[in-house]
Amino acid sequence: MGVMARLLIVHHAPTPTVTALLDAVLEGAHDDLIEGVGVESRAALEPDSSAVLAADGFVFVTPANFGYMSGALKHFFDSIFLEAGGALTDDGSAGPVEGGKKPYGLLVHGRYDTTGAVRSVQSILQALPWVQAAATVEILGDVGEEDLARARELGATIAAQMSI
Repeated sequence: MGVMARLLIVHHAPTPTVTALLDAVLEGAHDDLIEGVGVESRAALEPDSSAVLAADGFVFVTPANFGYMSGALKHFFDSIFLEAGGALTDDGSAGPVEGGKKPYGLLVHGRYDTTGAVRSVQSILQALPWVQAAATVEILGDVGEEDLARARELGATIAAQMSI
């Protein structure tokens, strides 16, 4: 068997609801039909730029907190941004990067709204050399089977795109 692609799933799952969605993403990423992809799950509060640099693709899972991504996910991005090739503009804000190669997916769960959280994550991700490879999964309120299926599909979609 050749070199295995590495999918890094970065998450902040402080509630049973977000944990269930994370588990579904992991289940999808581990689908038996997908070969040649190793999956690593990492808590956002344990940033590791070497794991990020070694990864070939990403899935980010976060709750929406007060109209923003979780503080834990923000800490992750703050910790790895420059080492991961993040681009800054002259005023120090995140700047767009062209030609990103590593695929990523994003899942955001909110009680009432996910708009600000999605926007905050995307503003950082657009400044990293990665490319969005699946539609953002936004889930509101209680999680049902359809939501879990969407989370599984996200994990499987990103992993399948990395399959060798």
